[in-house]
Amino acid sequence: MTWEFEAPLWLWDARQADAWTFVSLPADVADEVLEIGEPVARGFGSLRVDVTVGGTTWRTSVFPSKGLRTYVLPIKRAVRRAEGLEAGDTAHVHIRLVDA
Repeated sequence: MTWEFEAPLWLWDARQADAWTFVSLPADVADEVLEIGEPVARGFGSLRVDVTVGGTTWRTSVFPSKGLRTYVLPIKRAVRRAEGLEAGDTAHVHIRLVDA
């Protein structure tokens, strides 16, 4: 199953020395991901996904965020550099569940 959406990049800076950059899945996408992926969820409820942002594709996981009530997707530094993205920019994201 695949989804496409646009979402702003944001910083999770709970660990000040090494901030992580994420996008939040839109609520409708997160609901479908949960419904389809729940049986194959891994540690912490994570789900493996193939992701494409711009011309860059990689494999990672989405993680449930109780505070945000959605899944969050980490956007690694190499992708941000390759695609010229920074926190606050909007990314066009394509995700595919790997194990569902």
